Amino acid sequence: MDGSNTGAETKTRALVARYGADALPTAGPWNATLDLLLSHRSVRGYRADALPAGTLETMIAAAQSAATSSNLQTWSVIVVDDPAVRAELAEVANNQKHIMQVPLFMVFLADASRNARMAEQEGVELAGQPFMETFVVAAIDAALGAQNAVVAAESLGLSTVYIGALRNDPERVARLLNLPPQVMGVFGLCVGQAREGAEGEVKPRLPQSVIVHHGRYDSANEQSERTAYDARMIAFTARNEMATSNWTQRVIARLGTFKALSGRDKMRAAIEAIGFPLR
Repeated sequence: MDGSNTGAETKTRALVARYGADALPTAGPWNATLDLLLSHRSVRGYRADALPAGTLETMIAAAQSAATSSNLQTWSVIVVDDPAVRAELAEVANNQKHIMQVPLFMVFLADASRNARMAEQEGVELAGQPFMETFVVAAIDAALGAQNAVVAAESLGLSTVYIGALRNDPERVARLLNLPPQVMGVFGLCVGQAREGAEGEVKPRLPQSVIVHHGRYDSANEQSERTAYDARMIAFTARNEMATSNWTQRVIARLGTFKALSGRDKMRAAIEAIGFPLR
């Protein structure tokens, strides 16, 4: 078969998996990196097999190659091996069992403490440190680094899932991991080889017409596009033997009550308690 035809078929398959056949974006340039990115899915069942030597270091090198605001590098990561600590972190995260299964579990940290220690050692004051901007930059830095690590892991044939539910109780996470002030665990990351049958399916996303705006924000067609997307999500949940629901129902269930936030409605107080002033 002609190579260009094979490439076109690969691109179409990837786009159909991500958006559905009735919401395909305009075709454009393509390569193996885009194949990898569009094939991402969260995996919640893992084999216990150890990862190849050097996998962690390779992932961290990729993470440290991500953009970082003004090269401040306000993030860190903790590799959690202790089963007892993992068990408590899993409890914080609504008992997600894959935290215990996976061979590599990391907690990515928004870390402004390193620069605070540097200022103390250098005998200077960082007047711009005690502001919300510092926390926001640190959280963004952690997220950018982690996403690079995820892409690196998936390029090596591994599977991943983020654990945002660690934010259910930032203060408990800080105690468990002995975090100094101005450090917060923003999410965990499971990395390993998917257990057979747990590989999952690429989850459809909202159509690009809902996400991309040209010139100015325009939500005129959003409701009809959302209705079509809801239908795709119902089909997805049915295929994957999940509780049948659409995207609209899930968003309302997730954000419609304080209880659904699992303690995250107290996030600002928790962030301040672990040393970020948020002025």
